[in-house]
Amino acid sequence: MDEIGKKYYKIREVAEMTGLPLSTLRYWESRFTIIKPKRNEHGTRFYTTSDVEKIRMVYFLVKEKGLKLEAAQEQLKNNHSGVSRHAAAIDRLKAIRAELQSMLDAMSRLR
Repeated sequence: MDEIGKKYYKIREVAEMTGLPLSTLRYWESRFTIIKPKRNEHGTRFYTTSDVEKIRMVYFLVKEKGLKLEAAQEQLKNNHSGVSRHAAAIDRLKAIRAELQSMLDAMSRLR
């Protein structure tokens, strides 16, 4: 879904990329100081790829590890690079799993 060379994403695009509702993105923006999308004069949010990566880190901590928002903020503050590496590894493993599943599905259709 990431377009090559695209610098900014609207909130709806980020919601599609992350699987999060728009309301959750807005709420996390108010709670996590690391998520700071740019806004135009009309208030439209424009997220950078860095913002999207930070949202994925928050998603990992809150949705996958089950941390409360305050604990997730503390983790990001104290171990940002560790959280980033761990979240990226989980994303890569999910992509590999999806690819393997599609291969298995293709093989079962051939039978």
